[in-house]
Amino acid sequence: MTTYVVGDIQGCLQPLQCLLEAVAFDPAQDTLWSVGDIVNRGPQSLETLRFLYNMRDNLKMVLGNHDLHLLAVAAGARQPGRGDTLTPILTAPDREELLAWLLHQPLVYSEHGHTMVHAGIPPQWSLTDAIARAKEVEQVLCSEQCVAFFGAMYGNEPATWSDELTGMARLRLITNYLTRMRYCTPSGVLDLKSKGPKPDNVDYGGEKVCAWFNHKRRKTADDKILFGHWASLQGRTSTPQAIGLDTGCVWGGALTFYALEDASLVSCDCRKGGHIS
Repeated sequence: MTTYVVGDIQGCLQPLQCLLEAVAFDPAQDTLWSVGDIVNRGPQSLETLRFLYNMRDNLKMVLGNHDLHLLAVAAGARQPGRGDTLTPILTAPDREELLAWLLHQPLVYSEHGHTMVHAGIPPQWSLTDAIARAKEVEQVLCSEQCVAFFGAMYGNEPATWSDELTGMARLRLITNYLTRMRYCTPSGVLDLKSKGPKPDNVDYGGEKVCAWFNHKRRKTADDKILFGHWASLQGRTSTPQAIGLDTGCVWGGALTFYALEDASLVSCDCRKGGHIS
């Protein structure tokens, strides 16, 4: 029995199927975890969503920013972006069934001594904090406030956490931490502009900016965190406790599986005629 964690699929179904075949995935005993961003940008967003929905009994996933974007567009709270590949989902005869399932997926999932989140956990939050605050958003996603939340979800402010935050501002920041964060300060001030392997600015509001997992005093430093979202890292982090799995499949890189039981990695080259490594 093996648990495989897959990086950002983003509508690239063929590499996913390639990896499942390479590891001889057995639905009778194996489980697939997804770090989110299962759709958008790639060529088969609808087919990928259907494929994962059909294997839902063997799947655990968290929502990524592209998954939330799909739900916001479907709810009429946002217009599709220029590079989106979501139209086949939005016009599919089974869209309501697929989207209802997606809407009920968590933002944080923890089991077997590992925690899965799309982007990361800010340094000032413990694992308990992250799970509790994720549930705040998850509850709204499954409520009558869902459309209002999607309308308010976009934006970079507030940039830092306060227990006094309320309403949509609080939910937006929780969502940004869990699904969009790459860089922040030790106190959790978000730098959402920097996207490369190094921050654009090393100083932000008088504090040093670095990757969220590089803050030495972060409260989850002893927890195993599985995340995606950050293709420019190519899976490389400074600590074995933070396991990056977005290896840029949709950009011509690779799709990667990580096996929880032995920490082994298997990748499929996402270029035409790709191969397993």
